[in-house]
Amino acid sequence: MTIASTNLQHQHIVLLGGTSGIGLATAHAALAAGASVTVVSSRSQRVAEAVAGLGDRAKGYTVDLSNESAVRELFQQLGPFDHLVYSAGDSLQIGALADMDLETVRQIFDVRVFGAIAAVKHAAPYLRPGGSVVLTSGIASLRPQKGWVALAGVCSAMEGLTRALAVELAPIRVNLVSPGLVRTPLWANLSESEREALYAASDAALPVGYVGEAEDLAQTYLYLMTNRYSTGQTVVVDGGGVLV
Repeated sequence: MTIASTNLQHQHIVLLGGTSGIGLATAHAALAAGASVTVVSSRSQRVAEAVAGLGDRAKGYTVDLSNESAVRELFQQLGPFDHLVYSAGDSLQIGALADMDLETVRQIFDVRVFGAIAAVKHAAPYLRPGGSVVLTSGIASLRPQKGWVALAGVCSAMEGLTRALAVELAPIRVNLVSPGLVRTPLWANLSESEREALYAASDAALPVGYVGEAEDLAQTYLYLMTNRYSTGQTVVVDGGGVLV
């Protein structure tokens, strides 16, 4: 009987959106588990800062993830690797559909959904045997609030996409992490007072009693990379948010 590895020793992880928030925390966790990492973002300054903080087993690339040709060239340059993590996304844009033009809705889907599709399409040929893909959505599809139409649509799309990819790309494993509220730069579009009010209200409401940190989510990505018997699954990590 083969025992699944509980670490990532000598493996190479590519993290698109790996220069901040959950992606960066996952890069740090992967390094601690013995991997080398490549982090990718559309912002060169973030890439440089992330690589400097991650150390000598990290590399970084600046790539527009909404540009399929650039994504294709990235994976051609990288060559074979072991696991793909996709957590890219701009600051959350919420608001009533009546007040949101269709182009804004398209932009919300562009990086989060179509960027993920392009990444998996061009990464899959380079994934080594035993490799995996871990994508990212959110709990907006499970418990949407007013103003979350576009965001809930994105999250629902990612859930269906994950199941379809797990079937189409087998034996490559494809899974999805669905975070709840987490203290990350995704909430940068809110003022500091609005963010702190949101966090305080959630601290009081969540069954676990606090709003999650990016490091809390990183462990789930590592679990899905190393558990060889999980594919096509959505793992919700939300402090019990969908229950209250």
